[in-house]
Amino acid sequence: MPLKRIMYYSNRKDILPKREDFMTETYQGRCFCKAVSFEIDTPIKSCVNCHCESCRRQCSAPMTTYIGVPDTQWRWTGETPKIYPSSPSVERTFCGNCGTPLSFRSERLSGVMHFYLTAMKYPEQFKPELHVAYEEKLSWLNIGDELPKRDGPEYL
Repeated sequence: MPLKRIMYYSNRKDILPKREDFMTETYQGRCFCKAVSFEIDTPIKSCVNCHCESCRRQCSAPMTTYIGVPDTQWRWTGETPKIYPSSPSVERTFCGNCGTPLSFRSERLSGVMHFYLTAMKYPEQFKPELHVAYEEKLSWLNIGDELPKRDGPEYL
């Protein structure tokens, strides 16, 4: 289960925010062979289902789901993954041992690392909020949820 951290920013009781306002949870993720691992701290920016061809090809899946995590809220805790520059403005990470896709970073969404949800130890802790790049959805993939659907990769 996630680790809980509590951060207090003042000793003055009259201006101290409620405890839950500064509680973060730390979640772990890893590759298949466990060589590459990472941690993220909540809150995350988003949890998104992506239908773009690049994400589908990296993960060999009809769509992917990822969480957007600000750069100050994640860290590698095992081996550093390999980086593949999939286009001039996008880098994708994967384990150099087992090949597991782990994340991607885009200049268009700078300051955020996007971790594939299935690399998380407890992926059920996050729930998708949106479909992006919906215009690239495979024609045979039937989506039966009520989540909003957007063209293009932008989710912020």
